[in-house]
Amino acid sequence: MTGLEIVYLLAALAGVGLVVGLLRRAAFKQVEQAPGRVELEAPGKGEAEAPPKADSDAPSAADGDAPGAGADDRDDSDDDAPDDDSDAAASSREDDSKRLREGLAKTRGGFVARLGKIFGKKKIDADLLDELEEVLLTADIGPKTADKMFQAIKGELSKNELADPDAVWDKLRRRSSEILAVSEGQVDFSAHKPFVLLTVGVNGVGKTTTIGKLAAMHVAAGKKVLLAAGDTFRAAAVEQLEVWGERAGAPVVKGKSGADPSSVIFNAIERGVKEGYDLVICDTAGRLHTKVDLMEELKKVHRVCDKALAGAPHETWLVVDATTGQNAISQAQMFGEATNVTGIVLTKLDGTAKGGVILGIADELAVPVRFIGIGEQVEDLRPFDADQFVEALFGTEQEASAA
Repeated sequence: MTGLEIVYLLAALAGVGLVVGLLRRAAFKQVEQAPGRVELEAPGKGEAEAPPKADSDAPSAADGDAPGAGADDRDDSDDDAPDDDSDAAASSREDDSKRLREGLAKTRGGFVARLGKIFGKKKIDADLLDELEEVLLTADIGPKTADKMFQAIKGELSKNELADPDAVWDKLRRRSSEILAVSEGQVDFSAHKPFVLLTVGVNGVGKTTTIGKLAAMHVAAGKKVLLAAGDTFRAAAVEQLEVWGERAGAPVVKGKSGADPSSVIFNAIERGVKEGYDLVICDTAGRLHTKVDLMEELKKVHRVCDKALAGAPHETWLVVDATTGQNAISQAQMFGEATNVTGIVLTKLDGTAKGGVILGIADELAVPVRFIGIGEQVEDLRPFDADQFVEALFGTEQEASAA
């Protein structure tokens, strides 16, 4: 073979190789772009998947389905999602109810446990009715509310029903739900911008901590929150509010020690208006509620709020400590006379057997309970739900397990 023939042969072989390479490249590219292509699981990760459908089986636009993934795939994923969400929601509700029952454990072990012993009898007679009246009157729900509940039981149940422990127990629960029904309905914080919330209460009830937790909740919900350190008589109160503000991401407006509380709150509301805040939460002094000067001061604060923003404050919440029992009712009465209290925050329910005071406050003052505190964490300050509260307080362990 001559040298020229060898050159022609090599050129021919190179041409064939080039054509083969191009064909293989085109084949791989077609496989990669084929519709319905799936990745198989690695060995040991369950059953092998079925091979992808042929192109002829793929749904077309003419069939009413969009090109790409089949309708079955979309339907399966859509059907699965609500089930997962539903399971998660149910688990969350169960955990929430359990946490509330744990927070009310001491109250359940107090007057509720005493009532349970009465209703544990097979039959209620006149002596047991007297014992029921005594338990209600000595409980921290307050004598007026206790008498109303007892008279409702005696007057609205038949003779046969009065002899039935279950009927009496059910009536007590339903009457409690009726009393607490005044607390139904949530506050619309978006009704005003800024929404001005004034908090009042004596020293030591957890007012500043409550403000901090409320601020954290609203900031987490995407709201712009401003705090007003209106308790200018206690440097510790201002410092504590600043700590909470820093944690929550809410700035604090403060004045000099001993400054006029009204001026601090006025400045805070003005800033809230100018800088577009969603919520302004105002702290106030909390000296003994029996002192006239504090009540006059709160009246002044109300007037100044209205000057800074017409209609403010939009809500005034009284923070009370559940451990004080019936004294919380007297506090609510005193503060209610000095300022228009529109809501109650009951703190420290987890640390007392006197949680029944919530019934007395709602009944005697007809003021909604907005929040209850059952622990130290932010999430332990929770919106009040009357039905959930009654079930956690009076419900049996069997009912809790079935819920």
